[in-house]
This record gives sequence, C-alpha cells and structure tokens, in this order.
Amino acid sequence: MLDERKAEILRAVVEEYIDTAQPVGSSRLVQTGGLQVSPATVRNELSVLEREGYLIQPHTSAGRVPTEKGYRFFVDQLTPKGTLQPVQRQAVLDFFSRTHGELEQMLHATSRLLSGLTDYAAVVISPPHEAATVRAIQLVGLAPRFVLVVAVLSNGVVEKRSLELTGDAEEHSLNAASNHLAAHLVGRPLGAAGKLPSCGDPDLDAIVETALTALHHGHDDEPDHVFVGGASRMVAAFDAVDTVRQVLSILEQQYVVVTLLKDVLDRGLSVAIGSEVGHESLAECSVVVAPYEVEGEAAGTIGVVGPTRMKYPQALAAVALVSQRLGRRLSES
Repeated sequence: MLDERKAEILRAVVEEYIDTAQPVGSSRLVQTGGLQVSPATVRNELSVLEREGYLIQPHTSAGRVPTEKGYRFFVDQLTPKGTLQPVQRQAVLDFFSRTHGELEQMLHATSRLLSGLTDYAAVVISPPHEAATVRAIQLVGLAPRFVLVVAVLSNGVVEKRSLELTGDAEEHSLNAASNHLAAHLVGRPLGAAGKLPSCGDPDLDAIVETALTALHHGHDDEPDHVFVGGASRMVAAFDAVDTVRQVLSILEQQYVVVTLLKDVLDRGLSVAIGSEVGHESLAECSVVVAPYEVEGEAAGTIGVVGPTRMKYPQALAAVALVSQRLGRRLSES
C-alpha cells in the first residue's frame, strides 16, 4: 500500500501521461498536479515509486512513465469508476431508444457506438446459442410448398430457416404444426430438442420433423459472432506500425477475441492491462470488458481495446452504460 502522498503523485503521473504521452517530470507535476509540496519532495517520491515498480524512467534525464503496476494501482483506486459527459450519456440513451431490427445489426451498430464514445476499438460478442431457450416459434407459409420457420430465443437471437415441404400445406396445418412445436420447445434450449412426440397426423408429423431438422442444422456448431467497431482508430493509438498490425490481426480472429474477453471476466477483472490481457501481441494494450444480461441472465460480452495509456475512467463508464442499456434493450425486445 502507498501512503496518501505517494498515491496522489502516482495518480497525477498517470493522468498526465495519459493526456500527453510524454514522460512526466517533477516540475510538470507541481505545475499541473495541484500538489502542495516542493519539486524536491516530488522528485524523492518519484524515485521511491520507481524503486517499488510503479514507474520507470526511459532515460536518465527524462521524466517517469507508468508501468503496468502503476496503471493497475490507478485503475483499482478509481472512485467513482468514471463518468461520461451528459451529451455522451444522452447519445447512448437515444441510440437504444430508436435502434431496432435483427440482433446482428443491433450488435454491429452497438460496437460502432462504443468505439465512438471511447476512441478505441470496440468489441461486442453475441449471446452464445447453446444456452438460449426458445421463447416463441412459428411456421409461416411463403408459397404452396415453401415455409419459413422462425424461432425467437431468450438471448434475443431470431433463428429463421426456409424449407420446402413434400406437399402443399394449408394455413391450418401450419398453425397446428406451430402449436405442436411451441408446446414441446418453448422454455427449452433449441439444441436439446430431439425427436418430438407424434401429433397423431402423419402429414403434420412430417412438417414438424422438417421444421425441427432445419432449425437444428448448423445451430449447435454456430460460433459466437464478434462485431468489431472502430478498428481503424487503433492506428492513431500506437506509434509503432508493427504494434498496430498485430492488434488488428488479433481483432480479426473471432475465436481468439472471444477467448480473451471470457478469460478476463473469468478472472474477475473488468480491466486487463498489458501482460494481464494474456496474449503477447496485446502486451501494449489494455482491455475494458463487461457482460450484458438478457432478462437477468448473462448473454454476451462487450469491451474496448486500446493502448495501456488508455483513458480508463471514460472507458469504464462507457462500457458499463452501454452493456446495461444493450441488455435492457434485448430484454424488452
């Protein structure tokens, strides 16, 4: 633990370095940090913070910059966890009050919204399919032999499959088949439904079996979708071209992104800094992540990826508000 003076000086160094990207010296801290101590005292405290691993000095004559340990102290001591400007909060509320359409479109738009709020790359991971239960199911006739089966899942996903029947189906037959499917599927995971009991009518049984087969096809193997917004913003966040290239390459690998964010949450973290992210290519990055819930159950994940010199208070506030509003919007829909 640091005493209050060292903690105040460390916070000032981190905030100044985040704003300027320049090593921070004692004179600069006294000028801008509002510290009620002399430059000599600040220099002594900076030396102690460096020895204890919170800061490093890139060059002998340069100021200090935060280490991962310094950033971690700064993040853990944030009280409150950050706020958004009123205009930004209103933009989030307006977005979710007017957004509509299919889940994929909403999540893609949400990633762009979050990126715009933070100026970092934003990631939104769709709800996993295997945990979702069926809310509603309906067969809709498109043509005499062509039918659309629609299943609405508890995580907000709408599964739609077109299928061709062996014979014409009247509307009353489709309604009867829909009712039979609903009676046995609603409230259950779609992937857990095996062969259903007979309707007592071979023609209806054939429709039900065809619809169920179409819904099962590809559902269990379908991966979580990852929507990335603002990847181009990473170019301005790093000085080294190689770093930008590596980060962009990771963001293109959906499985890696899903695994990384899940691992951060599984460790009980909302912020992972540098090596804490768990991937060598992201050693110069930080990740701020939060789950979103649908009807009180964990559904998916959102987060931002940026440099370790991240504006943590704003990023935490943006991720928290967007995850809350996204979950509420999906629950309502």
